[in-house]
Amino acid sequence: MTFARVALFAAAFVAAAVVSLFPSAGREKVALSVAIDGAIGPASARQLEEALGVAAKRDAAVLILKLDTPGGLVTSMRQMISDILASPVPVIGYVAPAGGHAASAGTYILYATHVAAMAPGTNLGAATPVEMGGLPALPGDQKDNQKDATGRPAGDAMMTKVTNDAVALIRSLAELRNRNGDWGEKAVREAASLSANAALQEHVIDFVARDTTELLQLADGRTVDVAGKKVVLATKGLPVETLEPGWFIQLLSVITDPNTAVILMLVGVYGIVFEFTSPGAVAPGVIGTTCLVLGLYALDLLPINYTGLALMLLGIVFLIIEAFNPTVVLGLGGVAAFLFGAAMLLRVEGPGFAMSWAVIGPAAALTLGLALLSGTYLWAARRNPPRVGGEAMRGQLAEILDWQGGEGHVLALGERWRAKADEPVAAGDSVEVTDISDLVLTVRRRDAGRNGARQ
Repeated sequence: MTFARVALFAAAFVAAAVVSLFPSAGREKVALSVAIDGAIGPASARQLEEALGVAAKRDAAVLILKLDTPGGLVTSMRQMISDILASPVPVIGYVAPAGGHAASAGTYILYATHVAAMAPGTNLGAATPVEMGGLPALPGDQKDNQKDATGRPAGDAMMTKVTNDAVALIRSLAELRNRNGDWGEKAVREAASLSANAALQEHVIDFVARDTTELLQLADGRTVDVAGKKVVLATKGLPVETLEPGWFIQLLSVITDPNTAVILMLVGVYGIVFEFTSPGAVAPGVIGTTCLVLGLYALDLLPINYTGLALMLLGIVFLIIEAFNPTVVLGLGGVAAFLFGAAMLLRVEGPGFAMSWAVIGPAAALTLGLALLSGTYLWAARRNPPRVGGEAMRGQLAEILDWQGGEGHVLALGERWRAKADEPVAAGDSVEVTDISDLVLTVRRRDAGRNGARQ
């Protein structure tokens, strides 16, 4: 009996050791799901990177990447594609829910996934690269009037390079996943789009699924290439666990909007200026520094034109100088520099990452208004004579403490002063300071001043 107990304990110890060495051996397989809803940007790339890390750590069977996006930044898109291609966990791209789409950058990402699927009522395509950011062309520009077959300005060498690079990318992904590369090129060059059923017929996706349950059922048994290894998917009936974005990703999605980043920078600069002009206030300095750091961090993650950023900062500096030294010229120049810088800020304006003049215009007007308001107060302060020392004492009220022979002491501004008067006063009378000489105040009775005024 004792021997049986010892053997039982030994077997339990070995089983626990095996489970600790191989965690996945005692854990049920699961399908993880992450949703990319909105423009593709730094927050989306970070969200997918973290989801792939969790999937690899938990040895998930698959990661379902739900897409509903109008597109976004090329840099973030390429980072997401690189993460998918290097992932040790198969990724199922799924355009959902009904009414959603995977346009522009979303099409490339869907092509990169190991299995591509769409929900009924969704679409993909329109993968033509967007124009380079910057100032718009003038209406009378001859180059703007000459169009090629695709409707873009003729002879635009930069756009030709960008388009050819995008075609090469989507064709390489199509070859890797055995999908329709010809239609992918058409989506890039002609901005073609497809519905879910049409995409299935064109061999752009693998199947159409109504929900995640059907998605996992249809994906079951497919052989995919995962990081150079052939893997047979076993996904039928797997429980699905959704990975929600953390607080940092939610913050990143807000501040990486270029309009939000610009507003944060404005708040930061003015907060620091207010702190310098009113030392000890603390709150403006703390808020301003925090906003400025967040704004600069967000702009560092975006493909910005540093000339545009320099112009915006120069415009803000001009407006600050205008507030302390009103000249009008600096104010108008500051607004012009700020607006030109905002127009040039982004090198590439992807969907969801364009500068909004509905935000930038009022921000520039508010900045100019604050500068003019501050300048008005400073100008009014300049026109008034300074009231310091003896000047500050004139007109102050005082109370007679003691008096004898035309001289005595008064209480003014909480201090005891020597005083004299040309008229009779007595202790306890309320008087007004008319002059000061050698720390001796000249005072008069208040009622005497008023009577003299009436006469």
